[in-house]
Amino acid sequence: MKKLLITILFFCLLILILVQGFYFPKNPQGQEQFFLVKKGESVFQIGQNLEERGFIKNKYLFDLYILASGKQSKLQAGEYALSSSMNISKISQKFISGNIAKEIITIPEGWNLRDIAWYFENKGMFQAEELYEMTELEGYLFPDTYEISKGASLQEIIKKMTDNFNEKVTPELREDIQKQGKTVSEIVTIASLLEKEVQTLQDKKMVAGVLLNRLQVGMPLQVDATITYITKKQTTGISKEDTQIDSPYNTYRYAGLPLGPICNPGIESIKAAIYPDINSHWYYLSTSEGETIFSKTLEEHNIAKAKYLK
Repeated sequence: MKKLLITILFFCLLILILVQGFYFPKNPQGQEQFFLVKKGESVFQIGQNLEERGFIKNKYLFDLYILASGKQSKLQAGEYALSSSMNISKISQKFISGNIAKEIITIPEGWNLRDIAWYFENKGMFQAEELYEMTELEGYLFPDTYEISKGASLQEIIKKMTDNFNEKVTPELREDIQKQGKTVSEIVTIASLLEKEVQTLQDKKMVAGVLLNRLQVGMPLQVDATITYITKKQTTGISKEDTQIDSPYNTYRYAGLPLGPICNPGIESIKAAIYPDINSHWYYLSTSEGETIFSKTLEEHNIAKAKYLK
């Protein structure tokens, strides 16, 4: 009888120790930190790392909890937001459910590849050069706010952005583009010019009409934003020398559209490029207050320049 009582007490104590180990945190005041579970790591490696990082009291309790639950094959790699104020049960559930840490990134309309590359580098995510080489993406990294997994690869983020572009530019829009005898690439290029040149939807549709007029007669578009795209200058002013730069993006020197988009336009600019306001204007300029002045003749345009661009 005495041995039975001792055995019962032993098992009760063991259960109490396990319950405390599984469901009581190491430090109720612990601060949140990031913890990486690498692909292919075993339960024992993860437990070891958790103990070394100070998230749990004992790695063996973690190992036992996972193995007893039979969920070892369900542990998912990724970066997790953990704290020593979390017990082994909660930590394990995070790994099993794949509840990895999230990060919010915001790409404004009108940013180009250089802007996005420096944004990623300043956030400590990637080196800017990693994105510079992907010139074919200019125009197709849709500007938006994204929730991404912390530690996501550059390729994963790019896919999320280009998938968003493909979702926003619907089959209906693509059909209308095709009916006009244009390509998506041409529309995105025009939209990128509108995005950098003017602000409101009404002005974008009007400027789209002006650019269409010029394209139809082979007149150079003379869009200042294409020059600043080449020079990388952070200014709206361009010099006469700038307009002589030999570049397929120079719309002063070469007629027609530039080689490709000069930024990543939003859906408003894309729709303005698809559905321009057909008008009889050939010139436009933006005032310091953001107003757009349209002119039908070069004489009217020169008068407007003298009045507004002092």
